[in-house]
Amino acid sequence: MINRQKSIGGYFELELPQGSEYHNAAIALNTGRNCLEYILRARGYRRVYLPYYSCEVLLEPFNKLGVEYTFYHINERLELDEDIHLQDGEALLCINYFGLKQNHVERLAAKYGQQLIVDNTQAFYAHPLEGIDTFYSCRKFFGVPDGAYLYCDKPLDEELEQDQSWDKMTHLLKRIDISSEAAYKEFSQHEEQLKGSPIKTMSALTHRIMASIDYQQASQRRRGNYQILDGALKAKNRISLPLADSAVPMVYPSLTDDEYLRKRLIDSKIFVAQYWPNVLDWCEADCKAYQLTQCLLPLPIDQRYSTEDMNRIIELI
Repeated sequence: MINRQKSIGGYFELELPQGSEYHNAAIALNTGRNCLEYILRARGYRRVYLPYYSCEVLLEPFNKLGVEYTFYHINERLELDEDIHLQDGEALLCINYFGLKQNHVERLAAKYGQQLIVDNTQAFYAHPLEGIDTFYSCRKFFGVPDGAYLYCDKPLDEELEQDQSWDKMTHLLKRIDISSEAAYKEFSQHEEQLKGSPIKTMSALTHRIMASIDYQQASQRRRGNYQILDGALKAKNRISLPLADSAVPMVYPSLTDDEYLRKRLIDSKIFVAQYWPNVLDWCEADCKAYQLTQCLLPLPIDQRYSTEDMNRIIELI
């Protein structure tokens, strides 16, 4: 048992502003995939429908628990492209892609009710819908070692151990002290360490960091940067995802025919991820998810970057 009695005196700790967390009414866990495991265990689902266009880590809790899953297709609007009829014991998981598909999430909630699971890991600021199991990731929006939030009204009948994160900070600290490139090895190692981690509650360190963030400033910067890129690039962008008044995007998704553009951006130190290489093994080349994986560039627009940074991206493209 850890002694949580407050100590007085001694050496100083990291000084972080003391505010409140954005999702302060949620169940705070250690990872998004463990939020999904929590839902599967609490609800006892026997089968869940998943989009082809998703990260392979989403399958971890299904494989761990032996829960069946079936993939479904999405269309060019990143919306469900099939007529799925759910039976008892089944659910449909939808992803709020890039934080820009809240209206679609709400339509699915109206159709499927409590049999819908909402993956808001790319939509940190999207409000949960009442009675709908929903989970979020901290790491996709902020510089923390772990952390996730879950809205689920059926608690697990067990006491969860609290996680610890002090030894998972190397890549974050080294990025500040040296560079992102110098810390990439540690970042990759950390990603591997998260695989298979058991469900725990959020660490005190991650709680403290999440309570220090200026959420309003971050959301305004993200929206402003998105609008700058969209104003300059939407004429060439093969995907149209308008920014709703309440939406706070994770990235600016740019769908391009230029197969070499990703490499040119990376060579210019604009690091553009690929979501998600595993999809190329899951479906055929004529599948929309396959095309998105190959051609969609998630351009960074987050709170770290200024108008000048956005202009640099525009000039390179």
